Amino acid sequence: MLEFKNVSVVKNGTALLKDINLSIETGKLTVFIGPNACGKTTLLQTLNGSSKVSKGSITLNGEDYLALPPKERAKKLSFLPQVHSVIPAIPVRTLVSHGRFPYLGFSRRSGDDDKHIVNEAMSKAGVDEYSGEGVDTLSGGVRQRAFIAMQLAQQSDFIIADEPTTYLDLPSKKMIVEIYSGLRDEGKTVVLVLHELSTALEIADRIVVMGDRKIVSTGTPEEIISSGIIESVFGATVKKFSDETGEYIVVM
Repeated sequence: MLEFKNVSVVKNGTALLKDINLSIETGKLTVFIGPNACGKTTLLQTLNGSSKVSKGSITLNGEDYLALPPKERAKKLSFLPQVHSVIPAIPVRTLVSHGRFPYLGFSRRSGDDDKHIVNEAMSKAGVDEYSGEGVDTLSGGVRQRAFIAMQLAQQSDFIIADEPTTYLDLPSKKMIVEIYSGLRDEGKTVVLVLHELSTALEIADRIVVMGDRKIVSTGTPEEIISSGIIESVFGATVKKFSDETGEYIVVM
């Protein structure tokens, strides 16, 4: 279990997070939703050190997560940030191989097991056919899947991704959502930030609603819908429809 206990982040005198208390269940898919600048990204960035915790603690399966060396953190938890500020001009296979760095020695030489894991990660993310192509030459959707393959190559049990579907077309979004849902089905703990409320409510086991840099509400999608918090925070209405192929959620 990943637990935030009384976590606050203050930068230049401004409170970016306010006394966060939250437990993320192991083996579940948890989705964070909330308006822009409400603190979602800041909260997740406490996990990769981009946002420094000013007060409180974070524990992972009972361990002090913030006290772990970076390599040990990377073995336990993988983090895919919202924006890739630099798109490397390297082959996809090389990018994905970076996911194995926490496990390599000083020489950073990959063994046969590492190469097998990289191949599996590329296959699962659907980028094996782009193995030799430069990451900087790929379309947005394929490039994002290449970064997800790098994340998969870490083989961590806790998988975090901040807005992994932003700016992508519908088929790319669908494929990426299926990848992360599949990881949950394999027993991984998955945490996503999503802007598409209908998708979040359809795929999540747990929803965390944030607003004004604090937790507003948590619960199952059904609990969140029935609570009226979507209407309160987003000014939107949630409608459920069903037909012979399944049930659908529309946020208007």
